[in-house]
Amino acid sequence: MGQLNGTEQIPAVKTGVDLLSRGLSHPWITGNRIGLITNPTGITADFVSTIDVCAGLANTELTALYACEHGLYGELQAGVRFGDMLHPRLDIPVFSLYGDYKKPTPAMLAGVDTVLFDIQDVGIRYYTYASTLFHMMDACAGAGKRMLILDRPNPLGGNVVEGGVLNAGYESLVGAWRVPVRTGLTVGELALMVNSEMDVPCELDVVAMEGWQRSMEYADCRLPWMLPSPNMPTLDSVRVYAGTCLFEGTNVSEGRGTTRPFEWIGAPWVEGERLAERFREYKLEGVHVHPVYMSPTFSKHAGELCGGVRIFVTDSRKFRAVETGLVLLHELVSLYPEQFRWLEPPEPGSRYFIDLLAGGKEVRETIHDRAEFIRLIEAWNVQAAEWKERRKPFLLYE
Repeated sequence: MGQLNGTEQIPAVKTGVDLLSRGLSHPWITGNRIGLITNPTGITADFVSTIDVCAGLANTELTALYACEHGLYGELQAGVRFGDMLHPRLDIPVFSLYGDYKKPTPAMLAGVDTVLFDIQDVGIRYYTYASTLFHMMDACAGAGKRMLILDRPNPLGGNVVEGGVLNAGYESLVGAWRVPVRTGLTVGELALMVNSEMDVPCELDVVAMEGWQRSMEYADCRLPWMLPSPNMPTLDSVRVYAGTCLFEGTNVSEGRGTTRPFEWIGAPWVEGERLAERFREYKLEGVHVHPVYMSPTFSKHAGELCGGVRIFVTDSRKFRAVETGLVLLHELVSLYPEQFRWLEPPEPGSRYFIDLLAGGKEVRETIHDRAEFIRLIEAWNVQAAEWKERRKPFLLYE
């Protein structure tokens, strides 16, 4: 995997694409036309692109690529739509799944027999890559195509589950299936579980990793970390994301446009010292929040001096991001009732974005009342525990 302080760092985990690059054969690949959903996180342990791995497979033809949010090259900011293109080197189509279509059309699948998926997910429901995967699974079921997941680690490990399960009627690209906020599953395990619950499942298989255990966080895998999106640069960002992404549904900055996206939240009217003091009263384990001032360069409050807090994860095994995010939301609503706002629905009759993120309207309707939001946390913990039991038949790793 390259040199580190003069010594070679040997990966502890071999991902699905690592195994493919080392000669693994699969009947759905050999002798078939394949398409690939990927982005810059699709790399081997020695930094070879999954695109190049697939293009170089013997007796196999790579005929199409599919791009999710942020684009094939991962350069686009959140929410930026884009169209189809021709790959400049391979001269094959790159179909956009974040433009006019979120679910691939039959024409996009006409030239493939098997669709491969190799993207580093973060194990959190809001992230749109898993939603795009589910749409592709649905399209493959309808078109008679097969799906093969090249599995990767859940960067947060596979033991902890957090947050409530998404309510029916609140499905969107930031929550396309009835799963909790933090799934505790790899993308391969998640695909197997969702496929079993679809009205019409697709023909699905997973190239499982070698060496991964549920207790492992990403650093334990000794694999290169490639940021999965522009505002998810580090593992610190991933650790807090399940809680602070909720601020995307508010007028409080979630840190976009700063050097600490999702690790910092703030607004021009927030007093960071006061918010940090109130937060400490909850005595949550594994976390410290510290007052920090920042001026975002884009997105909310761009160019304005904002008070706020930075979240430090002091013990990742004990830290609970969802509870942390809900506590910060409650305190901001309580401290600044005149300034705090939920972002309004984009059009009459549509959902509040906070409701789509939270998977229902409970957060928006209860967060102002301390007793009610604590009851919500307790109810979500029960849902997470029940779902953790329900997922057991689909676990691929110990």
